[in-house]
Amino acid sequence: MPDFALPAVLFLAFIVVQRLGELALAKKNTKALLLQGAKEYGASHYPLIVALHTFWVLALIILGFNQTVVLPWLALFAVLQVGRIWILASLGPRWTTRIIVLDKPLVKAGPFAFIRHPNYVLVVAEIFVAPMVLGLTTVALAFSVLNAAVLFIRISAEEKALAQLRG
Repeated sequence: MPDFALPAVLFLAFIVVQRLGELALAKKNTKALLLQGAKEYGASHYPLIVALHTFWVLALIILGFNQTVVLPWLALFAVLQVGRIWILASLGPRWTTRIIVLDKPLVKAGPFAFIRHPNYVLVVAEIFVAPMVLGLTTVALAFSVLNAAVLFIRISAEEKALAQLRG
């Protein structure tokens, strides 16, 4: 077996570039929202989210760089990316990785017309599907459990923040 598998490396490079790009966009949007008077909530658990996603990406790289790409899972991952674009486009400058609440009506366009937290649904799917693209079932299951615990904290904090906004 070669030291690495090019399709796996390209897939992993996509994930790394995507995540770093999203962090840059989130930082820009967060700064702009705060300048508009928005407030951040749940900042104390944010390092936990960063750690989870960092270790997830590292696990994918360390365990997956020499794996065979499983095409049906890759196709599902591609579909999820269409959902990601839809979410980002729907939220526009209000998309961020933090809980930033602006005193304006919630976005009800795009997938938000159908589901309350589409980004979290997407992330749950990605946390499972991306490792499966590389045949890493244990990584998919382990990080799905960890992500569920983190999302419980996250969604609770977000719902509390939104409830305060509504009065």
